[in-house]
Amino acid sequence: MRERIFIGVAWPYADGPLHLGHIAGAYLPPDIFARYHRTKGNEVLMVSGSDQHGTPITIKAEQEGKSPSQIASQYHQQFLDSWQKLGISFDLFTSTSTANHAEVSCDIFLTLLNKGYIYKATVSQPFCSQCQRFLPDRYIEGTCPYCQSSGARGDQCDECGKPINPVELVDPRCGICTATPQFKDSEHFFLRLTAFEARLLDWVKQQTHWRQNVLNFTTRYLEGGLKDRAITRDIAWGIPIPVDGFDGKCIYVWFEAVIGYLSATKEWAKSNGDEEKWRSFWQGEAKSYYFIGKDNIPFHTIIWPAMLMGYDGLNLPYDVPANEFLTIEGRKLSTSRHWAVWLSDYLSRYDPDPLRYLLSINMPETGDTNFSWRGFVHRNNDELVATYGNLVHRVLTFVHRHFDGCVPTPSELDSRSQTLLNKARDTLNTMDGLLYRCHFREAIRTAMSLAQEANRYLEEKSPWKMIKQDRQASATALYVAISVLSCLRIVLYPFLPFSSQKLHEFLGFKGNVGDDGWQLILPTPGQKLLPPKPLFSKLDEKLVAEETSRLGYVQC
Repeated sequence: MRERIFIGVAWPYADGPLHLGHIAGAYLPPDIFARYHRTKGNEVLMVSGSDQHGTPITIKAEQEGKSPSQIASQYHQQFLDSWQKLGISFDLFTSTSTANHAEVSCDIFLTLLNKGYIYKATVSQPFCSQCQRFLPDRYIEGTCPYCQSSGARGDQCDECGKPINPVELVDPRCGICTATPQFKDSEHFFLRLTAFEARLLDWVKQQTHWRQNVLNFTTRYLEGGLKDRAITRDIAWGIPIPVDGFDGKCIYVWFEAVIGYLSATKEWAKSNGDEEKWRSFWQGEAKSYYFIGKDNIPFHTIIWPAMLMGYDGLNLPYDVPANEFLTIEGRKLSTSRHWAVWLSDYLSRYDPDPLRYLLSINMPETGDTNFSWRGFVHRNNDELVATYGNLVHRVLTFVHRHFDGCVPTPSELDSRSQTLLNKARDTLNTMDGLLYRCHFREAIRTAMSLAQEANRYLEEKSPWKMIKQDRQASATALYVAISVLSCLRIVLYPFLPFSSQKLHEFLGFKGNVGDDGWQLILPTPGQKLLPPKPLFSKLDEKLVAEETSRLGYVQC
C-alpha cells in the first residue's frame, strides 16, 4: 500500500558554511530515506530551508560590514549549491525570510495566544553595557545549573542537553566580549509548556519505535518537569511580534524556525498549484519524520509537539531519528577553531559518492563516530574501488570483450548461482526493513556484503578462465553477476545516487534508476550494455597528510 511520508530536515543557520558534522548528523540521512521511499513508490515530501533570523547573523553582518539579509542570502546560495553537488534531493529548500513563513508563524503564535497557551510576563533579560545590546540566549555563557558544565549557553547546555533560560546560568558572561551582563526587565511572551507536560509524557511513552537514545533523553527530561519558555526577544532582525505595543521585538528564532516545516509545506503546495495539498502531509494518514542532530532533540520531541498539540488538528511527529555527533581526526569538531572539514571545500576536490559512502557506513546513529582522512582513503580504495567498483568493471569489460557488449544468455542455473540470486533478493528485503526503520549504517553494510559475495562467486566460477573451455558456463556466471549488479544499482541508489545512475546506464537501462522500483529486475539476454568506465577513482595516500594539514585553518 502506498504511504505518504513527510520528511522535515533541520534548518541550517545561514551564518556560516556547512561542515561534515552537519551532513552526517542531519542532511545525508533524510536524503537516503527520501530516495528509498521514492523508489518504493511512496509519496514523499522533503523540506527544509535556511534559518535566516537571530543575532548570530546580525553579528556576522557587523563583522563583515554587510546587512543581515546579505549574509543570509550569501549562505543560502552556498547551501543550495552544496545540496546540488552532494545530491541532497529536497523537494523544497526555502528560508525563514519569506512572507509565507512569517504569515504561518504569526498564525500559530496568535492561535496559541488566543487559546491561552502563550502569555505575557516580565522577564529579566541579559544586557551587555559594553556591547550596548540585549544578549540573545546563544550569546550569553556560563555554568549550567544542572550539570555544572562551564560551557553552557543561555538557551541550552550541550553537555547535559537541557534547555536553559539565561537568568538560570551561574556566573554568566557575554559571549561576545566576556563582560558580565546586567539583567534588565523586559516584557515578553512565554509558551506555557507546563500545560502539556502530562500529555507529552503519555505520548512519548507510546513511541517505542524511536531510537533508544532519543526516547530515553526525552522521557528523562519530561519526568524532570517542564518550565514555561520565553518565545520573544529584544531584537530587530526577525519576524515582528504580531501584537501592538511590542515594537523592536521579534518572535524568538527557535520558536519560528520549527514552524518552518509547516510553512515550507504550504509554500510547496502553492508552488505546485494546489494550496490545500499541504493538508495531505499534515493531516490524516501521513507519517512525519524529523531528521536532526542530537542537540536539537528537545525542540523536536517536546517543544514542537507541544506547539502542535496547542494549535490542534496537525499530525505529531511519527519519528525523530536524531544522530549523534561526528568527530574529526579523533577531536570534537569546532568551527571557532576551524577544526572541521567544510563541505564546499571537500566538494571542490573530490566526488560526492565516496563521502556519502563513508558517512553512511560510519553514521553516528547510536553514538559518536569519527571522520579521518586516512579512513576516507581506506574506505574509498579498499571498498568502493576494490570491492564494488572492480566487480562492476571486470564483469562489464569481460562481457564487452567476449559477448559483443550484450547480456549473455544463461543456461539452467546450478545451486551456487541460484543461491547468489536468492541472496540478492534477500538483500532487497533485508534492506527494505532496515531503511524503513532508519537503520542506514546496517543497510549499506548489507549491500556491500552482497558485493563481496558476488566477488567470491566469480572467483569460484572464473568465467575468464572458463571462456575457452565452456563458453556456456562462462555466459551463465556472467549473467548471474550482471543480475547482482542490477540489484546493487537499486539498493545502493539511496546512498550512492551518482554511481548508481552510471551503473544503471552501463547495464542498458533507461531513465532514472529510482524509477525502476525497489525490486530485482533481471537483465534480458541480448540487452545491450554501454561501454563501462570506472565507477570510482583510486585516491593517492598523499592526500591524508595534505588534508590533515588543512585542519585548523579557515576553509570557507
